[in-house]
Amino acid sequence: MRDTQHATDPPARDTGLALRVLLVEPLSGTRETLQDGIRTIARVAAYDDFWSARAGVLDGSFDFLVTNARLGAYNGVHLVYLAGAHGIAAHSIVYSDTHDAGVASDVQLAGAFYETHDRLVVALTAYLRGPLPRRDRRNPDGAHRLPDAFYASGRRCWDHLASPPS
Repeated sequence: MRDTQHATDPPARDTGLALRVLLVEPLSGTRETLQDGIRTIARVAAYDDFWSARAGVLDGSFDFLVTNARLGAYNGVHLVYLAGAHGIAAHSIVYSDTHDAGVASDVQLAGAFYETHDRLVVALTAYLRGPLPRRDRRNPDGAHRLPDAFYASGRRCWDHLASPPS
């Protein structure tokens, strides 16, 4: 079932171009929280299930695919593979409620970035505005995902003091 689409959101970035985000989240409260965080910088097409999001992915009119890893019988990684199979050049971010090294590894193998929900709420704007490498090069075991106290110096959540550069 297709949820709301915010075609009237303001254009993104300083270039005047509209950054388009395809957001897939089954829980309406979480979906609204993520939408509210990026509404001022991107147009958001929000979906609440795999099947309606599949149609949005095949349309290919998005710059970022942001999806929950768990979407019932299917998962967000399926959407990432679908986009890749159709040659859609968009960054993908797959998130889950808690860190799962197996899911993180699968997400990275699919060519997407992996985050936990609590980090994504804060980091999504940085993902959308900043330059990104082609792939998530972080270690999927989660050693770099330490409590915020380790990042009091202003480091981003993916910068770890002990990690060698990738």
